[in-house]
Amino acid sequence: MTISFIGHGYVGLVTAAIFADLGNTVWVVGRNKEKIDKLKRGEATFYEPGLSEIVKRNVDAGRLLFTLEYKSAVVPSEIIFICVGTPPKPNGEADLTEVYNAARDIGKNLTGYKVVSVKSTVPPGTNKKVAEIIEKVKPSGSSFAIASCPEFLRQGQAVGDTMHPHRVVIGTTSDRAQKLLIDLHKPIDTKLVLCNVETAELIKYAANSMLSIKISFANALAFLSEKVGADVEKVLEGVGLDSRIGRNFLYPGVGYGGSCFPKDVKALIAIARNYDYDFKLLRATDEINDEARIHFIKKIQGHFGGSVKGKKIAMLGLSFKPDTDDMRFAPSITVIEALLKDGAKVSAYDPVAIENAKKVLPDGVIYAKSAYDAAKNADAVAVVTEWNEFRQLDMVKLAKELEGRVLFDGRNMYDPQSMKDLGYVYYGIGRM
Repeated sequence: MTISFIGHGYVGLVTAAIFADLGNTVWVVGRNKEKIDKLKRGEATFYEPGLSEIVKRNVDAGRLLFTLEYKSAVVPSEIIFICVGTPPKPNGEADLTEVYNAARDIGKNLTGYKVVSVKSTVPPGTNKKVAEIIEKVKPSGSSFAIASCPEFLRQGQAVGDTMHPHRVVIGTTSDRAQKLLIDLHKPIDTKLVLCNVETAELIKYAANSMLSIKISFANALAFLSEKVGADVEKVLEGVGLDSRIGRNFLYPGVGYGGSCFPKDVKALIAIARNYDYDFKLLRATDEINDEARIHFIKKIQGHFGGSVKGKKIAMLGLSFKPDTDDMRFAPSITVIEALLKDGAKVSAYDPVAIENAKKVLPDGVIYAKSAYDAAKNADAVAVVTEWNEFRQLDMVKLAKELEGRVLFDGRNMYDPQSMKDLGYVYYGIGRM
């Protein structure tokens, strides 16, 4: 089958590469010539474990093709996926500008019959608007059906999630479109959820919001655990052993970030508001997530008597989660900005995200080549992202680099007693 993807971000490039690897001819449309040229050479444009090899293999095989021109991709394709960004507006609503622009350009180049499927995370009703746009601009004699196939990729695990998804949601308006999408996904062994487009649109928001709720619930319990003298890790272990609940995403820390959870929670709040429903549960989830960052900042300031002025803090981890270089809504940004504003010096290390971090973090951050380099003469070390590399640190060697043996464990990666035995003053999240 010949298919195309509009957009080569995390969703577009990963999904396109996997479908090419399954034997399809796959076109990817972009608008940045530098990135498209790089992709044509078989080079991935962002860090994602396992992706570079798949892109290179399929470019070399002639199955994965990149272009700046819609016509080259749309004309030969049976299915066209829209995979562009839907960033949040100031009021929390999803900005659908790029989705509608893509629909317009697809429509102008339509020939024969096509299925146009939106993979981007969009509010209910967006696909109908996409259909209206295409209908207005499409050439006579061409026809199409709209569909919604939301993505559920986890950054850092996106390749595996595409090849072995928990489910594939297919929302359609016609049997013909549904059959084409089912045929495309036949090589993928998973559960298919067949529904109308509005249901598919809402499933994605519901899934991300539910996971966000679990994270904020864990953080709220951490706040309470510190007040009552409980160990939140043991509390959540006990809770998570209930098979009805499970432990996945019930982990406290400095809050969730990334390109999905923050914007999708805010967007679903806005969607509900537009339909005269006050989604109080999600408003609280969003507030607790902000509180988690502030809680961690105050913990650091509190150790130094309320201010970190003149102190050097070593920050380990910058990306919003491990195994990605993505800095979108990363908790490290809020923490570092607050520490710098309070007069601290910040030395930071991340295995892969430093170049992207330089684009969004304030001037004045010192970028280190390793965790030990970041810790040199620092008054404390703060772990913000739970990279596996940090689990295996030589904590004795790290302590020798530090001016003060103070450890702020923002992801509860270390055993408190073991750290205290090594001479660290240890601060975790929701544990003593």
